[in-house]
Amino acid sequence: MNSRKHLLQPILDSYRESGGINHVDRSNLPSKKAVSSLSDDLLHLLFPGFFSEEAVSSKELPDAAQEIIDRIAVQLESAIAVSLRIRQETPKEADPNREAIAITERFFAGIPAVRALLKTDVEAAYAGDPAARSLEEIVLAYPGLEAVAIQRVAHLLYKEDVPLLPRMMTEWAHSRTGIDIHPGASIGSHFFIDHGTGVVIGETCIIGDRVKLYHGVTLGARSFQKDEQGEIIKGLRRHPRVEDDVVIYPNGIILGGDTVIGARSTIGANVFLMKSVPPDTLLVRGEQIQSRLDKKGLKAHGGKGPLTVHL
Repeated sequence: MNSRKHLLQPILDSYRESGGINHVDRSNLPSKKAVSSLSDDLLHLLFPGFFSEEAVSSKELPDAAQEIIDRIAVQLESAIAVSLRIRQETPKEADPNREAIAITERFFAGIPAVRALLKTDVEAAYAGDPAARSLEEIVLAYPGLEAVAIQRVAHLLYKEDVPLLPRMMTEWAHSRTGIDIHPGASIGSHFFIDHGTGVVIGETCIIGDRVKLYHGVTLGARSFQKDEQGEIIKGLRRHPRVEDDVVIYPNGIILGGDTVIGARSTIGANVFLMKSVPPDTLLVRGEQIQSRLDKKGLKAHGGKGPLTVHL
């Protein structure tokens, strides 16, 4: 067998020279395998009987639910504790295990509200897609619902300021569905992503009730403010606000923290938008160039019916 010792030193040198992508002599990181298992178990908890290999009866449900709660609690407490240990602002004397237990308790307390929202999401998908034949089909076969379900539970942890773990959960869903929703996004009820592939929703995005998105939609950032050292300032509002009853068709790109899509508006396919639109606007892309957007001003109109603007 040929010796490969000559291969070692150059790689060790790269570890020293490119230290920013090493994680040694520090606390453990959350395991991607563990996060995958946790996210899968959460789907079992949110949709009892849908993701099990065997049918679950009403009589068996309490025992089955308790079993999954116990399993999730063990995984979640461990993953949260590991995540908290790498949070730089955590005081050394703080007990991450105790904090993890408290966060886990509050997480489970939020599950009923999450399930109530998911029920509205299923109803919105059924009402909004003529191809849907049953609620069961939506739960089992619609990637948008799976991505939103994981985002809604990850959002609970995001609000607890748990680092890394919420993002890993939504990236797990992203890898399975092609839908990228940051755990920080705030999403109202009756949310429906039709088809879904390529949808991107940023961290500070706020989405109202009864909003429908098609595939390829991006709710993203326009630019990033920097400090005096040229570093990007974290935590600022940089993604759009989408008000109630808005529909955004395929490949619509809406950018900017100051951009507001007014209630009951419709954004047509392939529209690129960095300006707010008032309520009841129909915005479609036609033969006219986008610079006409500034000339029209998109001011609220006084007439009845939707304001139609051709880009």
